[in-house]
Amino acid sequence: MKISPGKLWGLRRLADGAGHWKMVAIDQRTPLFEPIAQKRGTKEPPFEDVTAVKRLLARHLAPKASAILTDPIYGYLPTVGEIPPNIGLALSYEHSVTENTPQGRKTIPIPDWSVAKSRRIGADAVKVLVWYRADAAPEIRAHQEAFVQAAGDACRRHDTVMLLEVLIYPLAGENAASLEPRREQLVLDSIRPFCDAKYGVDIFKLEPPGPVHQVPDPDGKQAAALQASYDKMAAMLPRPWVMLSAGAAAEDFERSLNYAYRAGAAGYLAGRAIWSQAFGHFPDFDAIERSLASDSVAVLDRLGALTDAKALPWHLHPAFAGTKPVPAPRQQVFPADYPG
Repeated sequence: MKISPGKLWGLRRLADGAGHWKMVAIDQRTPLFEPIAQKRGTKEPPFEDVTAVKRLLARHLAPKASAILTDPIYGYLPTVGEIPPNIGLALSYEHSVTENTPQGRKTIPIPDWSVAKSRRIGADAVKVLVWYRADAAPEIRAHQEAFVQAAGDACRRHDTVMLLEVLIYPLAGENAASLEPRREQLVLDSIRPFCDAKYGVDIFKLEPPGPVHQVPDPDGKQAAALQASYDKMAAMLPRPWVMLSAGAAAEDFERSLNYAYRAGAAGYLAGRAIWSQAFGHFPDFDAIERSLASDSVAVLDRLGALTDAKALPWHLHPAFAGTKPVPAPRQQVFPADYPG
């Protein structure tokens, strides 16, 4: 299996030496904005508060991760000096503001940002989040698919890893709770279009195809049915994948990871399951730091041990047919045949 040189390097940079992705997300915007604004009693969260939180997250969590995912608006400049140079870097591409219509949700890129700019400042991967419902209006689905394809095309041009995150959401007249009985089918249907090679996905970042909260014991009586859902999802995927935490508590996320690893996941890319307890101390920054250094690091240690024991190294995914990927160009004509 041959991969373009830049993508191969990026996939390796995001992983640890064993080929596991232990990635921490600190690119969240809306999940930080609302609590910060509420605590400060302001309409909008103070910019300096958001950047200060992200700086602390990077300082304490990056050394324990294989890669950090941050955002270009609030996260890159405050955190890049806190991320050790041997740790991979992913940058978010999608804007936190979406266009919500009665027919469905539209995602757009961050204004004044691009894959090219991410690559120029050292990103090993570009993370593209798309909100997707297979039962949304055709024009909404077409917009979301075009959004992903444009990002994938740009990642090909700039030879960088395209990490796709797919999330379901309530349509007009629904609430989040109403999705839970249909979660497996909604999640599977949301992923299916993007399994087409035209989208250029290198890593899938996926939510559980089953309960996010109160996850059944992986060794309990309900485990078999839930494992079947994870196995069904994994069988669809043409490229390696990681699990996201979807706002779950650490204990629930660990349980979900057990199912994911049995299905062949190569690791995780998670945020709030790791650091939400510490962030709950805002605006006491000293308390945030203490909690990050103790509680959050302890979660990362547990996730790391679980990943070491049970995750599938990314290069052993069936996509690579049992052979370790190598750079695509032929040595005899490199660099002449490498696009400029």
